[in-house]
Amino acid sequence: MRFVALSLLLLWILTMAGCESKAAKVKKLQDQYNAEYPTYAKECLDPETAGSGDLLAGKKLTQEEIAALEAKKKERDAHCKPQADRLAELQKQILAAQQ
Repeated sequence: MRFVALSLLLLWILTMAGCESKAAKVKKLQDQYNAEYPTYAKECLDPETAGSGDLLAGKKLTQEEIAALEAKKKERDAHCKPQADRLAELQKQILAAQQ
């Protein structure tokens, strides 16, 4: 009888330890994501939407302005893709750790 009780106690302790380490892993990943996202948003998302107000207001762009915007977008995409990929990977890891 003692053996069964000790076995159940040990199983419960291991289960609780696993839950705590899972929660700690999720928290660590979320903290990492929260630390990296503001920089990404400032460098990559804000510039992308900065001129949208003018376009929504009906401002017409010249071909030169369109070409300049497209060039800036290509540069920004090249710069931001690694950061976006890293954040997407962190999101996947967070979701997997929560399962």
